[in-house]
Parts: sequence; structure tokens; C-alpha cells
Amino acid sequence: MDVGLERMNKIIIVSGSLAQRPYHGGHAWVFLQYLLGFKQLGWDVLFLDRLDETMCDQTEQLHRVGHLAQMMEEHGLGDAWSVDTGRSSHGLSRAALLEKAQHSPLLINVMGFCHDPEILALPRCRVFLDIDPGFGQMWKELGLANIFEGHDIFVTIGENIGKQDCTIPTSGLKWIVSPQPIVLERWPMQHDDGAGAFTSIASWRGPFGPVEYLGKTYGLRVHEFRAFAELPSLSGSQFDIALDIDPAEANDIALLCRNGWNLIDPRAVASDPSSYRRFIQDSKAEFMIAKNMYVETRGGWFSDRSICYLASGKPVLAQETGFTQNYPTGKGLIAFSSLDEAKAGVDEICGNYVQHSKAAREIAEEYFDSDKVLTRLLKRLGVES
Repeated sequence: MDVGLERMNKIIIVSGSLAQRPYHGGHAWVFLQYLLGFKQLGWDVLFLDRLDETMCDQTEQLHRVGHLAQMMEEHGLGDAWSVDTGRSSHGLSRAALLEKAQHSPLLINVMGFCHDPEILALPRCRVFLDIDPGFGQMWKELGLANIFEGHDIFVTIGENIGKQDCTIPTSGLKWIVSPQPIVLERWPMQHDDGAGAFTSIASWRGPFGPVEYLGKTYGLRVHEFRAFAELPSLSGSQFDIALDIDPAEANDIALLCRNGWNLIDPRAVASDPSSYRRFIQDSKAEFMIAKNMYVETRGGWFSDRSICYLASGKPVLAQETGFTQNYPTGKGLIAFSSLDEAKAGVDEICGNYVQHSKAAREIAEEYFDSDKVLTRLLKRLGVES
């Protein structure tokens, strides 16, 4: 094998929607963790995206592509991306992309975002990566959509899928479970006294609507958050949330403000990977409310954002989704299911902050380190590193 072809065989392609969602720093980190993590293991990587005319006009396309190009350059990935706008390819050319895809051992297609048949036909293994467990599986069971078609292997961060108390259907597929990775060098431990606020970054509703499945409604974050709206006023601690919420949600905004939540425009503090990281690392701890889908299915979903807090030495107070079956809790990571449990968690973190901070980083190192997570995933996928 010549050197050029041997190098191509070391390319992992990751497909997802970055250009479609600019100015969402946390969303960007989801893909960066995989790209940077695989690169750290010695792989070449390529990020594949698309922007068609139904998403935005041509002028906005160029603006979003420019935003993506700058972000990739800042993270040492300046030559490792391609965006198809329908009219043309930006970054890596279409011809070069197809050449690399033909020799690539692995395409990781996040939520099936890439559905270009020419590209999907080329890599030796096409992996569907499910980061929103429950939605796609129920859509398939209900006949609403089958986003799993065209893939060889199926990976989910819903680590309890297939277990007796998890209500996410397997949809007849064999699932590999894997947590989301974090590149620890990009998220260093912050040594401080925890003087900041409990924080979070979230969308009130998000892109998907509730799902009716087997006589039950599986809802969104809003349907969980209201039950914990009183926490700041009950605990006496400061709570800041960078919340993507429509101004039309006037009643919910009033509920949050009345109970002491400090609402921040996420575009002011988390519009790119650097500001997102800074917001997290300036926090005392995370208060994490999950989507109702994750809570009710008990699928074991655990937030990629929470992992960033843990790695930074910021304790995480997280709503139970079944993740306690998979990760240690009580120090650094505290689970809650009720308002009383959430308040007790706030008191515990505030009363023993240094201990919880140290434990948070240890959990990240043990369970979410990209070197460990991605090496294990490649082995399960049958890809030699």
C-alpha cells in the first residue's frame, strides 16, 4: 500500500449539522469532542455538513460556512471539513471528499444527518450515532420516520436501551451503547472556591415536539422544568441559566423570574466553543434538567454539557434519567428526582464544595475521557486503531 492510500485508510468521517446551527457553542462541542478525540488517537478526521436552500438563502449560506471555517481553523481542523450547499462544496471539494470516503473505514453519521446516497455508499462501515435517544426509535415504531436506514451499525448514548426498565424501543436493531467523549486537555480542571452560581445552558423546547407512544406522551424540557422552578427561592443560592426561550412564553418566563432565576441570552455567553467553555468554567456547579423523554424512558441519557462541567471540576446536580445505573453518584455527581432532593443536592454541594469539585473531575477522567471512550468504541465497531 502506498503512503497516500495508507493515510486515507486512517480517516474517520463525522457527519452532522454545524453550519445549520451557528452560534450554538455547546452544539459545536458535541462534534468537536469526536473530531479532536479521534485525532488525538492518531486518526485523520473529516467533518461533513450540508446547507441546502430550504435552510437559508445563498448569502446566509456563505455567512454560516465562514463561521464554520473560522471555528474549525481555531481548533486545528482547518483542512478537515466540507459543506455541501447544493450549488457547490466549501472546504474540501466534492471530488476530494468522495476519494477520502471511498477509502475511509468509518463514517459516523450523527442522527443520520447525512443522507447523500453517493457518500453513504463509499465508507466500509456506516454508523448511526444516536444522541437523542427515544425520539428516532419511537418515530420508527409509529411509522413517522425511519432515520436509521442506510447504516450498518447503531450506536446510542441511551445506555439503558434494551434493559427491562427502559421504555425506548430497540426498533429491531442491535445497539452499541457508548457515552459521549470529552477531550480532557481542552477542558482543564478549574481550582476555585465555588463562588459562582449554579448554571445551565438549555433550550426551553428544542427542535422536536412531544411524541405519543403506546398511550403515553413523552415531552420536552419545559415539561420537567416547571416542577423545579421554585428551587432558587427555596435554596437561597444563585441560579443563572442561559436559556433559549421564545418571548411568547411569557407565563413561563414570569414563573422563572418570580422564583429567582437569572435568565441570560445564550448568544451572549455561549455563541461559540470558547465562550461556552468560559461560561461553564466560571460556574459553581451545573443544575441539569433533562427532557421529559429522557426522564420517562429511563434510557440512561447523560448530557454532553454535564460532562464538560465535570471535567472542569464543577459538580453536577442532574435530574435522574436512569444514568445512576451506569455512573457513581453522591460525590461530584448528584442525582435528583424531586424538588426536595434537588434542594438537598444544592445544600450538599455548597457545604462540601472542594470535595465535590475534586470528585467531579475524577468522574470525567474515569468515565468520559475521549481516549478511553473512543478506543473502546472503535473496538466495538471492529475498527483497528
